[in-house]
Amino acid sequence: MAVEIFMPKLGMSMKEGTVVEWLKKKGDKVKKGESIVVISSDKIETDIEAPQDGVLLDILVEQDETVEVGKVIGYIGQEGEQPDDQSNETPQQAIQEVAVSVGTIEAKATSRHMLRVSPAARKLAREAGIDLSNILGSGPKGRITRADVEKAIRLKQTSLQLGNEKQTIVETSPITITTEQKGVTVKPVTGMRKVIAARMFASLQQTAQLTIHMKADVTELLKLQGQIKEALQDEPDVKLTITDFIARATILALCIHKQMNSLYQDGHIHTYDSVHLGIAVALENGLVVPVIPYAEKLSLKEISKKIKELSVRAREGKLSSEEMRGSTFTITNLGAYGVEFFTPVLNPPEVGILGVGTVTDMPVFVGDAIQKRKILPLSLTFDHQVIDGAPGQVQIIV
Repeated sequence: MAVEIFMPKLGMSMKEGTVVEWLKKKGDKVKKGESIVVISSDKIETDIEAPQDGVLLDILVEQDETVEVGKVIGYIGQEGEQPDDQSNETPQQAIQEVAVSVGTIEAKATSRHMLRVSPAARKLAREAGIDLSNILGSGPKGRITRADVEKAIRLKQTSLQLGNEKQTIVETSPITITTEQKGVTVKPVTGMRKVIAARMFASLQQTAQLTIHMKADVTELLKLQGQIKEALQDEPDVKLTITDFIARATILALCIHKQMNSLYQDGHIHTYDSVHLGIAVALENGLVVPVIPYAEKLSLKEISKKIKELSVRAREGKLSSEEMRGSTFTITNLGAYGVEFFTPVLNPPEVGILGVGTVTDMPVFVGDAIQKRKILPLSLTFDHQVIDGAPGQVQIIV
């Protein structure tokens, strides 16, 4: 009997998932426990294994398609076997096949014709209030792409400027890219990279980002770090890094300047008493931001331990979606790469993110004398919709 392959629930808050890549083709033989498809949600990618030996009878959800948790995405069975029911919709999910003319929409219900929409396009359309049924996609099999939605947004804006409120269909033509030069590799943006691309683009669209740069003299801090290291020789597992000290200082500053410890959502500013600190971790194929909840309750040693634990889990791909939700402020450190100042991009709906650069030796006047001091570059990006420049400068100084 054919066995269904379901879209799994990777976390308590997960409602839908995206098929990143099918590792097997329809008709391929599979063994129980063998990875057959990669799915993702909230920057988490995971392999789905075959529940039994057999053949991949059918694929119901293609690459880059997003479906709700619990939906059937494929079938495994014996060669020549036919699944009893390959329908992936419920009666309430019968999709409309739309015939559109200017100003008129004529809908016909159908149980098997589904709008093919990439996850990024669907999200952008929802944010911009674009009706996807009015768009003819330029992607494979008529899939609506992000470029299609962006064109629809431009046409809508033009229509509003001209005072034309009629509905119009957006017809797009596939873009053909030819590569005349040798040595050029072209590959689609999928999985984690695609999620990051969509979120970063949305971040810049939805917020008024401003970055200010300042330098901090950390000469005495590094001396303190050395002294603590000597004092903790009996605790080899405790190794306090500059990031740990910055995290603790940031938490204390956010407890004083709570406006920066806020989220901006649906025209409302949500200011938090507790600091839920996000720590950006670079991976081979992207970036994730695990969260330390109620960070103000932790000591310096506890923060250090938590940062290390989350970083290890992130690089091993073991973070749950819950461990990457709920941050109220983020720190991103590029000091290990030799970067000084840079422009961090906000992680919406947060209103602030602190970028940390590499410590450098610089000549500094101390009184009338010039001394060699350890200088740390800091870059604070904040949402100007919520915070003005002067308060932001005060908060980075503190």
